[in-house]
Amino acid sequence: MNSTAQLGEKNVIAVDLTPDEALALTGVEFNGNHEVKATAQRKIRSAFEKTFDIQKN
Repeated sequence: MNSTAQLGEKNVIAVDLTPDEALALTGVEFNGNHEVKATAQRKIRSAFEKTFDIQKN
């Protein structure tokens, strides 16, 4: 599946992450909790989709 993002003038995305979520995105692994990275990725994806117009091709 391909998608196209229309980038407007609003080219900044702000996402509130916990310190653990931010570390997980840098590659630090939390062996006891694999959900930390997934939660951070979902937050970023959601913020991206709210900020930019995504069209699936």
